[in-house]
Amino acid sequence: VRQVEAIIERLEMERGIKQGHIKLIPWIETAKGLLNAFDIASASPRVVGVAFGAEDLTLDTGMERTEEGSELLIPRTMVVIAAKAADVIAIDTAYNNFRDEEGLIKEARLARSLGFEGKFLIHPSQIDPVNQVFCPTPEEITQARRIVEAFATAEAQGFASTSLEGKMIDIPQARRAQKLLAMAESIAQREKGNSP
Repeated sequence: VRQVEAIIERLEMERGIKQGHIKLIPWIETAKGLLNAFDIASASPRVVGVAFGAEDLTLDTGMERTEEGSELLIPRTMVVIAAKAADVIAIDTAYNNFRDEEGLIKEARLARSLGFEGKFLIHPSQIDPVNQVFCPTPEEITQARRIVEAFATAEAQGFASTSLEGKMIDIPQARRAQKLLAMAESIAQREKGNSP
């Protein structure tokens, strides 16, 4: 990453591009890369995310690819944890069977549940199904607003937790709801053409 960064810095200067404008999303796709995922993710301010590469990782490690993908659960989780520790996004590997929308959706849901913020795609037909999985639904947005409001009310009364529909709401749930609302707002802004 640092070698690539040095090359990019030189090219930015030579071409009059604002320093730091070009960002990086390194792929984690070898056993060594997986064990060094945090160092890679935190190697430069240019790194804004890390991507998980399943095909190369399974080749490198000798893992056998299976339809259910259980061999990838631990590596996927390691990539997400490294990304979160480095405060960058995690992007899941591509789903190679672009004719299998059901399998794509299933894998995208798993990736989202593990903490990935997106998924690489290999075919235009995969865009809409993956966007539907990773974009908050109207129901999720409504529930997140209710959680944020309930927690804010509790905090204003001096409490660090409350309940909503029989479930405890404390700081982690409130922050998760705030993140979901921020993502929904960011998506709405992009759709309006006001992307930052």
